[in-house]
Amino acid sequence: MLRVATFNVNGIRAVHRRGFAQWLDTRGCDVVALQEVRAPVAALPERAFGGYHAAYDPGHLAGRNGVAVLTRMPPAAVRSWGDPVTVLDPSGVVCGVAEGAAAAYPVARELRAFAHQGRYVEVDLADAPVTVASLYLPKGGLPAHLQRPGRMREAPDGGAHYERKMRFLAGFSRQLTSARRAARAGGREFLLLGDLNVAHSPLDVVSWRRQVRAVGFLPEEREWFGSLLGPRRLVDVVRRLHPDTQGPYSWWSWLGDSFANDTGWRIDYHLATPALARSAVAARTDREPSRDARLSDHASVVVDYALP
Repeated sequence: MLRVATFNVNGIRAVHRRGFAQWLDTRGCDVVALQEVRAPVAALPERAFGGYHAAYDPGHLAGRNGVAVLTRMPPAAVRSWGDPVTVLDPSGVVCGVAEGAAAAYPVARELRAFAHQGRYVEVDLADAPVTVASLYLPKGGLPAHLQRPGRMREAPDGGAHYERKMRFLAGFSRQLTSARRAARAGGREFLLLGDLNVAHSPLDVVSWRRQVRAVGFLPEEREWFGSLLGPRRLVDVVRRLHPDTQGPYSWWSWLGDSFANDTGWRIDYHLATPALARSAVAARTDREPSRDARLSDHASVVVDYALP
């Protein structure tokens, strides 16, 4: 059995203060993908990743982004889009640096502007024929024609954040195909984990009819997400195991009573190649019992894969 989690921690230092170490010690995961770690290596808490090896790319934007993949055994290979990736042993000591861009396939043109932001890292597991990737996809914004001054939390930007996200989506579609094919050529399944900042279907967001003009549920974002899926592409593992369930949500705003009322979004995913997806036997979102017990504004999404 391979237990795999994805978790947007919204700051590794903050989540440690709230009890992340205990979650990591007791959850029994073999692989953990993290997003929004938001800390350079020198600022990591002591034993930040418990007894795990870590492939860690914090990016160059202070206090923002950053991804990691934690594994029980040292990874067989590590790749990112640009910067070298720091590899840490279970005691937190730097034991290696993996070169940045994946040699097996070039980085898509649209993604080069994001290559130093700590948005993607992938590893080949040493103890299973699987390539695991951790992704933090840009949140984006509204297109210019939907922006209404006075009715937005952020200041209008003329659609700049929207266009930026659309460029990322276009490039990532090709990049994902290349990564998946490279894994297959090496005899490996492929598993994309992370915060995709898109809710795919009406089951993935509360009151979906009110959200069709909301960032993360725009028709073009949902169409893009659908293009990733298929019998020869990738499978949404949690949705496969829970086909008719509203949610299970993985993100709730810190504001108001969103968490108490379970007014959430499902934006954290396991997207697996079909054979790997078929091996999944259980999936759970670790929603804490109360707002005060929350580790992050996201919950971890944990799946058990019964690999041969």
